[in-house]
Amino acid sequence: MKHLFKLSLAGIILLQLCSCRSVKNMEIRDLLHHSNCNQQNVYDYTLDSLPIPLHEQQVSPIISQKLSFNSLNMANAIGILKLVTRFAELRQNPKGEDDLKYRLELLELKQIIDQKINTSSLEISAISSEMDCEEERTSQVANYLEGKIRERESKLTIGAIVVGALGAILTEGVIKEEKASHVVGISTGVAEATFGVMMLLNDENTEFYHKRNALRDVWFGSETSKNFPAAVWYYLNYSNPENGIKTSLREQIIQKWKSFGQINKSSEEELLQLYFGEGGKYTSEQLDNRADMYDQLESNINLMKQDLKALSSELEKL
Repeated sequence: MKHLFKLSLAGIILLQLCSCRSVKNMEIRDLLHHSNCNQQNVYDYTLDSLPIPLHEQQVSPIISQKLSFNSLNMANAIGILKLVTRFAELRQNPKGEDDLKYRLELLELKQIIDQKINTSSLEISAISSEMDCEEERTSQVANYLEGKIRERESKLTIGAIVVGALGAILTEGVIKEEKASHVVGISTGVAEATFGVMMLLNDENTEFYHKRNALRDVWFGSETSKNFPAAVWYYLNYSNPENGIKTSLREQIIQKWKSFGQINKSSEEELLQLYFGEGGKYTSEQLDNRADMYDQLESNINLMKQDLKALSSELEKL
């Protein structure tokens, strides 16, 4: 029985070593509770400040026949549709090179348009970099937890090997009494099974907070957003069934989250509070999932750069 007691004691010690499931490293506490991804860019605008949807406006044939729909919509998003229309009118009705007024107006319009395109590009890069930073912040914590999981799994594996080997030694050579040998064999079997179950249930979780939450705006679809500038918010929410755009980019993102199981019906209520609230207790898998959601959002925002480039190229050809 002395050997059985030693075996049980070793199992208990190993179980205690492997039972801690919370992150207590003070070095990452700030990362868990605070984010430095946003450099005080809080967007404050009203619904009236958003562009009127393109399909609700009378677009001049001068530009509707020369520019693609995406370019027109981008010009509308960044607030230069009227400037582009006037610029196209001047280019379509050229005057002599000695007409100084014509040349100055054309040059001034081109400079204003180019400046607005460049400023919008920087704005898109700024919001995109914030999304990327949040993704990296979340992934960093997830990787830390996954490292802890692998470390515990190694300990559990070693523990199972040690208990199995110790049991084999005791039952095969040290303990001669048949009854005691059976007891030790059963005990080692239970201990090994316990380690196996712990491997299956092996996971880490930690408190992770995000008071500024861009995912929340995307999911709930508020009329305006403090996380996205007006042009980006218009771009993400634009839809026009008459032109074949039945769902907005924002709605497409949500649909992908649902289709790929990132938000599933069985745990939707719990996940909504976790992902789209101010934070809570995350597992490593949930953190990986949240990072992927930010990556998808960042990718869709970066699509604006393609439309900006197309708009700039098409204006050069007017």
